[in-house]
This record gives sequence, C-alpha cells and structure tokens, in this order.
Amino acid sequence: MKAPKSWILDYVDVPEGTTTEELTARLTATGLKLEAIESAGADISGPLVVGRVLTRDPEPQKNGKTINWCTVDVGDANGTGEPQGIVCGAHNFEAGDLVVVVLPGGVLPGGFEISARKTYGHVSAGMICSARELGLGEDHDGIIVLPEGAGEPGQDVRGILGLDEEVIELEVNPDRAYGLSLRGIARDVALSVPGASGFRDPALRDTPPADDGGHPVRVEDPTGCPVFVARTVTGFDPAAPTPEFISQRITAGGMRPISLAVDVTNYVMLETGRPIHGYDADKVQGTVVVRRAAAGEKVTTLDGTVRTLAAEDLVVCDDSGPIGLGGVMGGESTEISESTTRVLVESAHWDAVSMFRTGRRHKITSEAGKRNERGADPTICEAAADRVVELLTTYGGATAEPGVTVVGTPPRPPTIRMALDLPARVSGLAVDADTVVRHLEANGCTVDVEGDTLTATPPPWRPDITDPHDLVEEVVRLVGYDTIPSVLPPAPGGRGLTRPQQLRRRIGRTLAGAGWVEVVDFPFVGQGDLDALGLSADDPRRSLLRLSNPLSTEAPAMTTTLLPALLRTAGRNVGLGTSSVAVFETATVTLPHTSEPAPILPVDRRPSDDELATLESALPAQPLHLGLVATGEAEPAGWWGAGRAVAWSDAVEAVRTVADALGLELEVRPASLAPWHPGRCAELRLGDVVVGHAGELHPQVCATFGLPPRSVAAEADLDVLIEHAVHLRPATVFSTYPAAKEDVAVVVDESVPAADVEAALRDGAPELLESIRLFDVYRSEQLGEGRKSLAFALRFRAPDRTLTEQETGAARDAAVALAAERCGAVQR
Repeated sequence: MKAPKSWILDYVDVPEGTTTEELTARLTATGLKLEAIESAGADISGPLVVGRVLTRDPEPQKNGKTINWCTVDVGDANGTGEPQGIVCGAHNFEAGDLVVVVLPGGVLPGGFEISARKTYGHVSAGMICSARELGLGEDHDGIIVLPEGAGEPGQDVRGILGLDEEVIELEVNPDRAYGLSLRGIARDVALSVPGASGFRDPALRDTPPADDGGHPVRVEDPTGCPVFVARTVTGFDPAAPTPEFISQRITAGGMRPISLAVDVTNYVMLETGRPIHGYDADKVQGTVVVRRAAAGEKVTTLDGTVRTLAAEDLVVCDDSGPIGLGGVMGGESTEISESTTRVLVESAHWDAVSMFRTGRRHKITSEAGKRNERGADPTICEAAADRVVELLTTYGGATAEPGVTVVGTPPRPPTIRMALDLPARVSGLAVDADTVVRHLEANGCTVDVEGDTLTATPPPWRPDITDPHDLVEEVVRLVGYDTIPSVLPPAPGGRGLTRPQQLRRRIGRTLAGAGWVEVVDFPFVGQGDLDALGLSADDPRRSLLRLSNPLSTEAPAMTTTLLPALLRTAGRNVGLGTSSVAVFETATVTLPHTSEPAPILPVDRRPSDDELATLESALPAQPLHLGLVATGEAEPAGWWGAGRAVAWSDAVEAVRTVADALGLELEVRPASLAPWHPGRCAELRLGDVVVGHAGELHPQVCATFGLPPRSVAAEADLDVLIEHAVHLRPATVFSTYPAAKEDVAVVVDESVPAADVEAALRDGAPELLESIRLFDVYRSEQLGEGRKSLAFALRFRAPDRTLTEQETGAARDAAVALAAERCGAVQR
C-alpha cells in the first residue's frame, strides 16, 4: 500500500517536527512494515518552474513532423527575466497556457540532463515537460497544462505537482486489511506515534436515510453479499477533468488516472478501504440482482475478457444477464464511457472467501478484489457511496438523485471472552488489567469486564480478530513488541541424533559418495503430473490429499510419489545445458485415508490424550521415500577410453547400495509399472515386502519432462529399509587361505531372469561360495531362438583350509545342478 504522507496527515495530527522516518518506524513496530519511502521528485534536480506560453508558432518540417517554436515567460528563473525560447513537439496547448518548464542545468528522471542546444533551426533553451518525463505517469501524448492560477511564471513547480511529496509504501499482511486504506493507516498513526491526536475518520459522515426511491436492487444470496448500497447521480459531465489533487493522490497510491468518474471511485477506495463500482446507469436494464452464477454462464469483464463462470461465483445482473463479477471486476456492457451522464454507484460488502476463490479461479488481480478478499469494513458502505456522490456532484457537475437503496445489514462481529491476565502470561510483560482494557478500546473494541474476565467485541474493520490470542496481539503491539524480554530457554539434555536420523544421514552420504546430488522439491502435485507419468486410472498413487489453500491450482494436492518433482528438476537442468544429471531426494509422501477430518485443537491449554489420539488418527500416512533420476553419462569418456551411458542397472544399483549401507540385501525381480519402460523395470524386494522399483523410464515420460531417451529412475520406501536396518553389522571374517575361481556358463530361456539363475547358483553352494558375479550375456543362432547364455564368475573359499580341486568342482556342480532344477539351465 502506497500512502502520501500529506494524505495521512489529513486525518491525524502528529507533533510538529515528526519526521517520516519516525512515523514509519512506529507503524512498523505496530504491524504495518515499511517497504520504502519514495518521492516523485527525488530524481529531479535544477530549475523546474511554472512557465506561461507567450507565443506558439507551428513549423512543418521536411520529415512530415510539425514542431512548435515557443517563447515562454519563466519570470526571473533564467536569471535575465527575458522570455525563454523552447522547441516543443506537443500540440495540446495554446499561447497563454501555464506549463511546466525545466531550464538548462536541470536533470530529469533517468539522468536526462537539460541544456541549451540547437534543434530544428532554433536554440532550444529548456524543455516543456510531459507527465512521463517527470515520472508522474505514463502519459506522453502531450505536455502538462496547469490550471489557471496554479502559480506564477518562474515559481518552483514541485509543490504544485506534488513532486516534493513523500510517499510511504507499507507491506500489509493479509490479516490487516485495514492497512489498505488511508483511514486505517491514519488510525494506526494515532495509536502508535507518541503525541499523535485528533484522528478524523473519513468514513464518519452523515448520510441520507434509505428509502424506496433509489434504483431497485434484489440480493438473492445475502451470505455472499450482506450489504448492497446504490446511489444515482444525473447530469454528470463526462468531459469534466479530474481535480489535480485527486490525480496526484491516486497516482502516488499506485493507480492510473482514467476519468473523473473512475478516479473518484478509486480515490474513495484508497481513502476508506471500501471498494466502489460505478455503472453507466443508462446501460443498466431493470432491477440489479446479486446471485450465484449458473455454471457455464458468461460475462465480459472490463478487461475485455469473456469469462465462463462457475456456480460459486457471485455476479451482479440486470435484465440482460450478468453485468459484473461481484466485488472482483465490473462488466464491459455497463462500463462508464465518454458519453456517460448518469452514474449508478455501487457500494457493497462481499464475502471474503467467495472473493478470494473467484479471483483465483479467474486469475483476476484487482485493487478492489485485493481489499474484498481480505475483508473490508461492512458498516461504511453508505458513507463510501455518499462520499463518491459528493465528489461527482462537486467536480463533475452532477446532481444526486434523492433515492437511496440499502439492502441488507452488516454481519455482527463475534464476541470474545478472555482472561485479563492472558496478555501478561503470553508476552511475559507486566501488563495490568487497566492497560489491557485501554489498549483494546483504543483499537476500537467494545470491552466489558466481569471479575478476572473481559468480553470484547472487535471493531467492524478488524475481521481478523476472532479469538483471545488475537486480542493479546492487539494489546502487545501497542505496549511494544520491542519491550518483550528475550529469555533464552535452557537447552535440555539429549542423546544426540535418533537412530532413524543417523540412518537418514548415512543414506545421504552414501548416495553423495556415489556421485548423486541431493535436491529438495515442493511436495505438491496435480493430476496433470500423474498423467505425465502415465499412471492408470486405478493406480493407487492417484488417490491424493487435496489442500484447502494450495499455492498453485496446477498442483493442489500433496504428492504420493517423488518422481514428478525430480523429473521436472532433471529436465530443467538438461534444458539449461547440463548433459549428465544424477539427482536424488529423501522426503515424505502423503497417502490419504478415509478417516474423519483432523480436529482443531485448543491453544489455551495442553490437549488431552484423547484429543491427541484423535488428531493422530486423522493424519494421513507419510512414509519416507527415496527418489532418484539420472540421465547422460554414468562414466565420462576421456583419454582412458570410451564412456558409458546411464542404464537401468545404475538405478537398481543405487538402491542396492543404499540397502547395503543399512546392512540389507535386496532381491531384484522383473516388474511392469508406470512410469518405467515395460520390460525394463525391476521390483526391489526385502524378503516378501516390495520396497520399491527402479529401471528405465518410458520414452513418452522422458519426452514429456524434457529428458533424453533411456533416462532412468528409482523410488523406494526408506521407512521399511530403516526399520529393518542391521543395528550392529558383524565384522567380516577374512580367511588367510587362497580363493578358488570357477567360471560357469549356462543356457536358459530368454524369459528367465538372470537374478533367478544367480539365486539358484548361490543357494546350490552356500557354504563355500564367497561371491558370484554375472559378467557376460551371450545370444547366437547356435544357442537357438529364445535362448541366452549367462556367464557367472564364482569365487570359493574356506576359512580353515585350502580348497582342493575336488571340493571346488563339487561345489560348482551342486550350484549348476540347482540352477538346472529351478531354471532349466544347461551348462555350456
């Protein structure tokens, strides 16, 4: 929120000599944080004065352009008192007009230095300025023409244009909607600045009583629109200019002047915080109706966009249908134009939740919507409408019609009970009962005290105050957050990291040591992400827990898999030119269940065991997963030889390496599961439990996420692995006797997994077999169609003796015999 300091001081008195820095420091201390202090004229230096045009001689040029050779009276500002000769390309002024002149030696925003220079056959000693050249707006179609009597030639123009005005920009949190108005800011100045007094509420005014003579209005959804006020003015002059003070103030407030009728509504919105909308009354057909939209209904809004409405949208209608999105944006069909002479003024209070959802649904961000979705004061609709009517009649030549339409009544604020000593207990400050009552009343609350308890009714401009701790905040912010003592609690004795924490760190170190890079992604996902993975309609990973207030409509739910975010991360890195990527993440996923919604527990006491148990039962399962994605080269090429591309086996091996670090051994079996390529997906098992999958990604998934073909990925349940991790791994017993090596090649059907053959060989010689490794896969016509040869290197060793050739051969034969029995293997 941007607020000119002079506008703030229209409504509150501060001690003489109070600087802007002191004022903003107090506002920051009470909750309205300072973002910046700006001044439109801060980048302007040198002589900037009022000038009167004495002569204006148009001179056509060879290039088709016509310039004006002007003589301008700038008083004594040029040191001679003689008229100044200036070339000007604008044509929106005449001889006798007052204009803004920057003389040689002046510097305009952007470091643009002004000097006397020869141009178009004349020496132009200065420049007649437009609004954009002075940083006052984007208007560059013509120069600024000052109203008659604005000043004398040679007078410094900064004060006239508000260039010396200091504009305070404040960061307004969503719960402090009152800070989006000069009314609210001035009230906080009165509360927080020492010696401030005389707060003058711009919304406190006498308004004409409601009657039946105004424009007919019917509200069919009083929950969505509790109050609707309508006033009409006639005889409005659409060509009437906006007064300079209104233009300057709404420009300083961050808005663009458009026309008097629109500027007045924006001025009152900035002044009071109450959004106002104006209709061309001659374009409104019949009764104004406020209702929920019919699904699929359409309206063209002021930005020219045709919007398809949802059943939850609040719309303002007439006999022709919707003429605006209530509280968010008006409609094009009733827009005020250059021919508008009758203005229908709408000042309505809207349900904040409906405003927020409609704005997000239609991706509309407007100044009115920003205030309505945070909660504006519902009691000032009549005053705001009356203020708009006053300005239109004063500056637009309009006449107020006598009828005043008021439909509905403001919702009643809640009544809150609080212990008088709660602010002291929460803050640690010595806050007595009188201070509590005084500060709550200063904030606008109505307070009744009974014994050790008070009952407070918040003011209507504070919809965020709903419970006792909100009252505590209002008391403490006036006492001073800076007075709260800083007490460092004693550190309790501990035993260091828990075992699961230690194992998680071990997993991270293991993967990092293997060349993987850890990333942290947002845990949010949408159905579109799951579609990109190629998940079937009945895949359990499509059962998502939706968020009530998601950061993005594209990702409104908690994720059930880590792969979408990891694939996007890898694809982003590949798109930025990183050819080889290997990333992993350890994070929780959310698996929803069908329990009741989680209860909201009290904050003024410790929850009971039953309440905690109910809360725990409502929480979804959140197992810890490991996800990883890799693409590019697993081993780079160089002078040492050729490189090696990432393969499905790298993803499998990464998970097996993690399991090995936990003292576990995983069994690998073939599987088929999206998003992996059919036939190139491995199922990782720990005993009878499937702990994850790994392999090569489906080509369509790679293309969707911008990854090269044959990229690989894996995902595993770390909770299962950590639960079964070996606490104390026995030390390896090393034998001093030599190993005996045997190579075995067996022929099996193509459909037999190498892992099954390896398991059979391992089980066939369990006592003497030290290790087994597949080192070759061979296919040829001699083996027959659908057959393959698997070659294994077997390593035998005994702890107490050197093995004989007979013992080694017997162990090898036993292993091959079991492979033949289980897998149909035939030794080559």
